[in-house]
Amino acid sequence: MSIQPVPPPLLIACALGIERLALRTGDRSGADGPVSILRTGMGPRAAERSVTRRLAGPAQVDAAVLATGFCAGLAPGMHPGDLVVAEETRDPRSTVACVGTELLVKELVRLLPGRTVHTGPLTGADHVVRGPERSQLLATGAIAVDMESAATLLAAVRGGERPVAAVRVVVDAPEHELVRIGTLRGGISAFRVLRSVLPAFYEWHRSLLLPRR
Repeated sequence: MSIQPVPPPLLIACALGIERLALRTGDRSGADGPVSILRTGMGPRAAERSVTRRLAGPAQVDAAVLATGFCAGLAPGMHPGDLVVAEETRDPRSTVACVGTELLVKELVRLLPGRTVHTGPLTGADHVVRGPERSQLLATGAIAVDMESAATLLAAVRGGERPVAAVRVVVDAPEHELVRIGTLRGGISAFRVLRSVLPAFYEWHRSLLLPRR
């Protein structure tokens, strides 16, 4: 009798209540193993503190970690509702490589036909980025920015070797700046997209059990 491998827990981290609401009202069926959604609070310090504390618990010590939520697109031509799959996350302290980027892209394209999926570096900031600062960050090679992903993944890998990834939904972009999330069409579009992404996260989590080549 063969014993099926047990997947590590999956910890999905987001910052805002509206992001957690989108995830909790999405399709939560089809997960392999325990999945938890952590609202970290806004900003890199809150994200790092919350993730570090959660991963210190015995039930999460070997958890895979996926950072998600909304982001600001940096490249011209990006639109609210576009998806960003990070190849790496960056902040002034570190660069963290993401795992399973190609599979996430494949699953998101399948789930959300017609939505554009961008891949590249996702950079961190400690404030909301607007105006000319977007161009400065774009010049570093980053394609999007948010305040929590880099801190989340840094805290995750500092807590032990584990798979990490980051998937964000563009809520505003150079030609589509959003004043307040949820008040304009761009915010509503991003919310609906974020509600739809969980099955892709579950496939990514499931793939962690496959032999690596």
